[in-house]
Amino acid sequence: MELGRKKVQTFNIDQRLEGLQEAVEAGRGRLDDHAVERADAVLERAVTRRSLSADHTVVGFFGATGSGKSSLLNAVVGRPVADAAVRRPTTTSPVAVLGSPHGAEPLLDWLGVESRYVLDEADESPWSAGVAGLWTEVPQGLVLLDLPDVDSVAREHREIAHRLVGMVDVVVWVVDPQKYADAVLHDEFIAPLSRHAAVTLVVLNQADRLPNDQIRSVLASLSDLLRRDGLHATGRSAPVATSAATGMGIGSVRARIAEVVEGKEAAAARLSADLVGAVEALQESHGVGQPAGVTPFAREELTEGLVRAANADGIAQAARRSYVLNAGKRTGWLPVRWASGFRKDPLRRLHLQDINDDAKDPSLHRSSLPPMSPAQRASADTAVRRFADEVSEGATPVWERSIREAARSRHEDLPDALDQALAHTDLRRGARSWWWLPLDVIQWLALLTAVVGLVWLTGLFALQYLQIPVPDTPEVEGTGVPVPTLLVVTGLVLGLVLGLLSAVFARWGGRWRARRVAKRLREQIAVAADHNVIQPVEQELTVHDQVGLGLRRATAMK
Repeated sequence: MELGRKKVQTFNIDQRLEGLQEAVEAGRGRLDDHAVERADAVLERAVTRRSLSADHTVVGFFGATGSGKSSLLNAVVGRPVADAAVRRPTTTSPVAVLGSPHGAEPLLDWLGVESRYVLDEADESPWSAGVAGLWTEVPQGLVLLDLPDVDSVAREHREIAHRLVGMVDVVVWVVDPQKYADAVLHDEFIAPLSRHAAVTLVVLNQADRLPNDQIRSVLASLSDLLRRDGLHATGRSAPVATSAATGMGIGSVRARIAEVVEGKEAAAARLSADLVGAVEALQESHGVGQPAGVTPFAREELTEGLVRAANADGIAQAARRSYVLNAGKRTGWLPVRWASGFRKDPLRRLHLQDINDDAKDPSLHRSSLPPMSPAQRASADTAVRRFADEVSEGATPVWERSIREAARSRHEDLPDALDQALAHTDLRRGARSWWWLPLDVIQWLALLTAVVGLVWLTGLFALQYLQIPVPDTPEVEGTGVPVPTLLVVTGLVLGLVLGLLSAVFARWGGRWRARRVAKRLREQIAVAADHNVIQPVEQELTVHDQVGLGLRRATAMK
C-alpha cells in the first residue's frame, strides 16, 4: 500500500513537472522574467535532486546570529559535532552530520557541503555540554546540516544560507526569545517559504532563559507571526520550545525529524511546495483572463479595414470603367466607335495582372500603383490595432501586449503583401460578355444596311446627274418612301438605338463587373491579412492556451 502511494505521488510529480516545463517553454519571453527564472530554477533543482539519492533526507538548521543552531544540533545528535562558541558568527561553512556516508556523497557534492561528520552509533561517550543524551536510534538516511547565520555580517555566509534554504528537503528554523521576531528572518526566509509547512519545523531555542509562565505566551506570539508570514504552523510544524543546555524539547525535535525522515517523502513534499510557488508566480503573470479570440466579426472587420487602406474600391471602379469602355468599343454605334480608341483602359493604366497571366512569376509581379501613402499605412495600422484589441479583449495585460505584438509582427511586409494581392487578382480585363457578339453583328448589319441604301441613292444620283435614264426606284408599299432611303434611315437609326442600348447594358455590366472584382480583391486581401496578421495572432493564442494547460497540469494534485 505504501509502495503504491509512492508510485502515484511520483507519477503525479512527473506530470506536474512536465506541465510546468510546458508552461515555461511556451511563456518564455512573454510572462514575467522573474517568474520564469524561478520556475527554471525549480525545474533544474527537481531534475538534479531526483537524480540523486532518494533514500536520504537533508534537514537544514537555519537561524539568525545567536539563536544557538549549532548547540541545538549538538543536543539533538547528542554529540559535539558542530562548533558552538561565544564568538559570532560561529558557523562559517555548512557542516553535514549523517549516519552513513553510503550513497550520500553525490548529494552533498551537489549541496556544496564539504565538511562532513559521520555518526558512530557505537560511540556512547558522555557529553558534558548537554543533558539530552545520545541519539542512539538515528533514522537511516538522515543528513543534518549546520548552516551559517542568515543575518551574518559576512556576505558569503549569508549567500550560503540563501542558497541552501532553497535546496534542502526539510527546513528547521531556529529562533531565540530575543530575536524570534527578527524582520530579516521572517521577510526574507520564512514568508517566501510559507507553502512549505509540511517540511518546516520552527524551534524556539534557549527557552530556559524565559520564566516558565512566559514560554507559552512567546510560543503563541511566534505562532501568530508565522500565520502572518503565511506559514500555517500546526500539528507537526507547530513551534516547539527547546533548550540545548537543559535538554528541554530535544526529544520532540528528534521525534519530528525522525517522523519526516522515516516517511521518505520530504524531498517530494519540498519539491511539491516549490512547484506550487513557481506555478503561482507564473499564474500571477499569466492571469485568469481569456482572450475573445479570432471571431468571424474580428476577421471581417480586419479585412474591411485593409480593403479601405488598399483602395480596393478604387480598383473595382476602374474595372467598371474598363468594362464600359471595352463594351463601347465592341457594341457602340459604329460611326463613333473610333473615338473610344483614344481613351486608355483604366486597368491598363494601373498595370494590373492580365487575365490568364499565369506565365509570370507571382513573387516578381507588382502593380504599378504608387506605394501606400502615410495615410493608407495609418489606416492599415488602425485596422490591425483594432483587430488585436478585439481578439485580446478579456485577456490579462501581459497577453494583450503579446497579442498586439503578434498582430504587428509582420507590419513591414503587409504593404507589399497587399500590393501583391492587388496584382494577383484576376480583374477580368479584356474579358467579353456574351451579349457583345450578337449586338456587334447587328450593329454591322445595320451599318451595312445603311451603306447599301446610301450606295443605292448615290447610284441613282449619279445616273440622274449623267442624264442616264433612271429606273424606277421601289417604294415601301403604302408609304411612298423609297427603299434606298428607308435602308439608310433604318440602318442609321437602328445602329444609334442599339448604341444607346449597349451603353445602358454596359453600365449594368460595369456595375456587375465592379462587384465581382471587388469580391475577388477582397478575397485576395483576406488571404494577405490571414497570412500576415491573423496567423501570427492565432499562433500567439495557441501559446496562451499552452501556457494555461501547462499551468493546470502543474497544479493538478491528483
